[in-house]
Amino acid sequence: MLLTITTTHQPATDLGFLLHKNPDRHQSAVLSFGTAHVFYPEAMVDRCTAAVLVEVDPVDLVRNHRGPSGGAASLGQYVNDRPYAASSHLSAAINKLFGTALSGRCKERPELVEVRMPFEVRLPALPVRGDADLLQRIFEPIGYHVEATPIALDVEFPNWGMSRYFDVRLTTTTRLRDLLEQLLVLVPVLDDAKHYWVGSEEIDRLLRRGGEWLSTHPERELIANRYLRHDRVLTNQALERLLDVEDIAEIEGAHDNAEEAVERPISLNEQRIAAVVNEVKACGARRVLDLGCGSAKVIRALLSDTNAEKVVGVDVSYRSLEAGARRLHLDTMTPRQRERVDLWHGSLTYRDRRLEGFDAAVVVEVIEHLDPSRLSSFERVIFAHASPRVVVVTTPNVEYNVRFEGLATGALRHPDHRFEWTRTDFAQWAEAVASRHGYHVTFAGIGPDDPEVGAPTQMAVFRR
Repeated sequence: MLLTITTTHQPATDLGFLLHKNPDRHQSAVLSFGTAHVFYPEAMVDRCTAAVLVEVDPVDLVRNHRGPSGGAASLGQYVNDRPYAASSHLSAAINKLFGTALSGRCKERPELVEVRMPFEVRLPALPVRGDADLLQRIFEPIGYHVEATPIALDVEFPNWGMSRYFDVRLTTTTRLRDLLEQLLVLVPVLDDAKHYWVGSEEIDRLLRRGGEWLSTHPERELIANRYLRHDRVLTNQALERLLDVEDIAEIEGAHDNAEEAVERPISLNEQRIAAVVNEVKACGARRVLDLGCGSAKVIRALLSDTNAEKVVGVDVSYRSLEAGARRLHLDTMTPRQRERVDLWHGSLTYRDRRLEGFDAAVVVEVIEHLDPSRLSSFERVIFAHASPRVVVVTTPNVEYNVRFEGLATGALRHPDHRFEWTRTDFAQWAEAVASRHGYHVTFAGIGPDDPEVGAPTQMAVFRR
């Protein structure tokens, strides 16, 4: 497999200092699966290219039990794309060859470390598993221009179509260590495979390499999920740490209490839960999802006040789910009651097939905690993929905030709220969602209805 990194920064041979590899010498490193080489096809003042060639021995992979799955006698372990296509083996080679550059150190020219340089990256055979626009979705948000040419399955038989391999050129202006970190993480993500076992320590590697750019990446859930080999537990742990919600119990104890203190004089939380439960009862739902269930206050009401046969709560925070389990007393429930309820760890912005097949979903005071850029992913997961018959969504009405004593002018009700919508904002969003996914939507206010600013909570009920 081959990777080339080219810069036109002048003098371009500064690339050799940053990589800690002399352009005048060919250098090699022995890896557990083969050998990696670094050499410079060109090294001029105005243009310099470093090439990484990785020789993988598939027979050696089998001998050391690091080959693809399929049994010891599987032909696929001997005949595969690993010697030729970019994969996690390339990431391992980058880490081995350029460890000093990845650490942001340059002994000879330390000032170069922070210099943003123009780079062109070439990956002649990059496997891409997923949608046709996946390369763009992965690289463009972090500042790359992508040119990708699909490679035919067989040039002599064009009717066979295209393979999953692309000849890829990436151009960007960035620091070299950022470039290397992003390649190290994203190449195996696109291949959607790793040649080694993944455990909890891999979360640390992901956050160390992706911490500065991954937290704001619109495809962070997909990246984390693939990097961690689709291990749901590891993925959700990584997302909690990435989104800085590891102290969720403290957040709920302080911030949520502050929000409840603002709303308590009008018993808004109780009214909100009652309104949502009434909608679930009215539609006769037997299987109900509580998305973003937190500490399970809504679940407790659904279990006691409806005839639902199954109620499932989903949240991204383990600590919230643990608090919910305590609130519901799951450990002392009768077997019959315990069969009615489950708590699942999951994200609301990444498709989860477990969410399909439910009659109703409730999303109570959740959407305002999402980054606006993630609302489209939330919409796709809930309305396009899970697609329950009824969806109930509540969110604060920001117009009513002026009626809350003790809430500063212009302040939101919760420090973690990314936004709070007016009634017009919410109606426009909900009507657009309903139109795109074949639902009819109605609206209601929850709490005292002020003639000027409306009710403190707004609710949309989507039906199809």
